[in-house]
Amino acid sequence: MFLRSCAVVLIAAIFYSQPTLAETKSNVTIAAPWEVASYDPAVSGYAIQKLEIMENLVDADEAGTLRPGLATSWSVSKDGLTWTFKLREGVTFHDGTPFDAASATSALERAWKQPGVLSKAPVKAVSAVEGSVMFTLVKPFAALPALLAHSTTIIPAPTAFDDDGKPSALIGTGAFKVKKFTPPQSIDLERNDAYWGKVPTIETASYLASGRAETRALLAESGDADMVFTLDPSGYSRLAEVESVKTIAVPIPRVVTLKINASHPFFANAKARQALSLAINRSGIASAITRFPEAAAGQLFPPALNIWHDPSLPRLEYDVDKGKSLLTELGWVAGEDGILIKDGKRFSILLRTFPDRPELPLVAAALQDQWREIGIELEVSVASYSEIPAGHQDGTLHVALFARNYALTPDPIGTVLQDFGPGGGDWGAMGWQNAEVAKALDIISSTGDQEKRAPYIANVARILHEELPVIPIVWYQHTVAIASGLQGVIVDPLQRSYGLSKVSWSK
Repeated sequence: MFLRSCAVVLIAAIFYSQPTLAETKSNVTIAAPWEVASYDPAVSGYAIQKLEIMENLVDADEAGTLRPGLATSWSVSKDGLTWTFKLREGVTFHDGTPFDAASATSALERAWKQPGVLSKAPVKAVSAVEGSVMFTLVKPFAALPALLAHSTTIIPAPTAFDDDGKPSALIGTGAFKVKKFTPPQSIDLERNDAYWGKVPTIETASYLASGRAETRALLAESGDADMVFTLDPSGYSRLAEVESVKTIAVPIPRVVTLKINASHPFFANAKARQALSLAINRSGIASAITRFPEAAAGQLFPPALNIWHDPSLPRLEYDVDKGKSLLTELGWVAGEDGILIKDGKRFSILLRTFPDRPELPLVAAALQDQWREIGIELEVSVASYSEIPAGHQDGTLHVALFARNYALTPDPIGTVLQDFGPGGGDWGAMGWQNAEVAKALDIISSTGDQEKRAPYIANVARILHEELPVIPIVWYQHTVAIASGLQGVIVDPLQRSYGLSKVSWSK
């Protein structure tokens, strides 16, 4: 288990309500910032998985330990090139069609050929054998089971696709099935009474995508939402005083970070990226904006990631004079208005971010002021989160601010490989690659031996710390508001599930 056990928060039967609550309430409403704009697991799998509509071959608990999902077991050949996943019997999709090797293989072949973590694995072929799915690899890849727990590898029914193979419905094997989907704002669910596992207690559930943090806080306060995720600091503080609501903040392996286009001439030299980092007052941002002072990021990987976090690394500094000095070394000279100039070009750049995580625009505004102290003119664009991967793909991105979860796969190598492997990734490195990192990631992903992995993981952490293809700002606290009377809630630090199948209303 790579996540510290203290990150797992179980809210047991500590909520109390009127005796009639259980008789009158069998629905749970969730409010979160994230729109669900597509039927496609490659696009909206993160929400479909969290709502327990579709499932993976491999599941994981809140500590990151892999466990059976739609596959009851898995094994690998002695040469490490063939993985076999034995499928659970007697499972049906929500429309009554059988879950079998053919349907699983079809879905996973599609996931392999789509953008996502599975495309980073050295897969040669995916095939159906009797009662199992077989992966044939080009080279050993020990992290494959962890990748098969990722949201982009959930398994839709064959009937979830139209005649052209395009996703057109949300039909899976999960504990809840879709009654109504109104993209991108809402999904209404009902209990899957034919579920292969333990049937949920609650009968129905609703998901509401609400982009404004103030609105989500009001939904919690009014009782119109029973579980509300990602609160802004002021809303979190206010709700802490509301008797009908329980608030909680869980440290998770997510980092508010800056993605830097290292192919841009302003940032090609690591000294320029180091200068940007030196001008960031992380402690001030953590105290004033996120209001968790202890969350100032001293390095990229937070303590919750255990061996990926290296306490021997020197903490990232705040030193404006040193940042100015590095830029002077690179030939930048202050103009009349204090903005740096080199070869007739002003150090003027655009930062892209989005409002779905309420702290991001505030952090962007702070960076605007802090970077001006070293002579950088920063324009901020707050728009859709899709602008960031779009800017990566077309090469127009300068800098992006977002929050990245490095445990999107239970083994962080899945996300790290996606972000910092050859070619980088939409939410990782851009215009930056390092042969030493590529070699280390190859070794880390090829073995499950933690002793063998450890020095290579440490080397990756060190190089990212020095080269700064992405610049960490604060480690994340996952803030949640939960209605009084809702029991059995688990706040998942991996953010794979809202835990709907485990909750119930107290009597």
